[in-house]
Amino acid sequence: MNKKVLMKGNEAIAEASVRAGLAGYFGYPITPQNEFTAYMSYHMPAKGRAFVQAESEVAAINMVYGAAATGCRVMTSSSSPGIALMQEAISYMCGAEVPAVIVNIMRGGPGLGNIGPSQGDYNQATRGGGNGDYKMIVYAPSTVQEAVDLTYNAFDVADKYKIPVFILGDGALGQMAEPVLLPEEKPVMKGDQGWGLSGAKGREPRAVMSLRLAEGELRKHNWNLAAKFERIAEAETKYELTDTDYDVLVTAFGTAARVAKTAVRQLREQGIKAALFRPVTICPFPYAALADAAKQAKKVLVAEMNTGQMLFDVKVAVEGAAPVEFMGCPGGESFSPEEIAAKIKEMQG
Repeated sequence: MNKKVLMKGNEAIAEASVRAGLAGYFGYPITPQNEFTAYMSYHMPAKGRAFVQAESEVAAINMVYGAAATGCRVMTSSSSPGIALMQEAISYMCGAEVPAVIVNIMRGGPGLGNIGPSQGDYNQATRGGGNGDYKMIVYAPSTVQEAVDLTYNAFDVADKYKIPVFILGDGALGQMAEPVLLPEEKPVMKGDQGWGLSGAKGREPRAVMSLRLAEGELRKHNWNLAAKFERIAEAETKYELTDTDYDVLVTAFGTAARVAKTAVRQLREQGIKAALFRPVTICPFPYAALADAAKQAKKVLVAEMNTGQMLFDVKVAVEGAAPVEFMGCPGGESFSPEEIAAKIKEMQG
């Protein structure tokens, strides 16, 4: 019988990736996810698998692109400025329909900012930081165990839809230690999986690329990508609603949702009707589920560790069904449960 083990978030996500059948990791150190790279530097070679510390984040993501194009199960991890450098190749991968898992342990920004936990990369992850029409699946775990589970399954989802999948955490999640139940280890996943590049000998040559110059070809391809993401939204959207009887509905993701859940629990113990709606997939965003939940609320509060990014998606989902208020905490800092509780009490008058 498996027992829970105490692990730091970065290392737990890395171990979940190894157990998911990871064939190769390509990365570059940056705080606050350095434990991830350090963990991989030992455990991947120990299992006879590829580990490369690239000369930069740009090099790392292009190595991911190349290795993933062969059908191997590969990944990278970084933090906010590093992920920004990867955007060009991520756009290429989306255009070429190449699956991989990318972990972003967010830090404060813009620019180099600081190394504190932040949620300032929401727009970058959900809107596509590179060029063109594309979207990725983006998971936003709020506990180390959830990060393990989502990462482990993210590789299967990426392969199923041939799409990059993001795990969007932050410095708090990466650095905290919690007991986790680790999944079973899968065989290493390498080879072309029926679509990857493995040479042209004995069959028609083909390419995995994002360049489409023939008239009408790119238009058709982009509509195909959009249709695929509609199927993804129908099948893969995840969320959590903590209660069904509430006056104030708090919407938050990741670490902010973790803090908000504590505030909601404390308020309900005081007889105040509050609930938490937490998107687990922030892309695809659970618009329909939040729209239904908002119909029961007198007011909606959006709490984010930024100046207001998920706020736009919440307003789109709510569509005027209830007034929407916002509280932000940017700059690599987080709320306390008491701050969120005080805001909810203020909203109740």
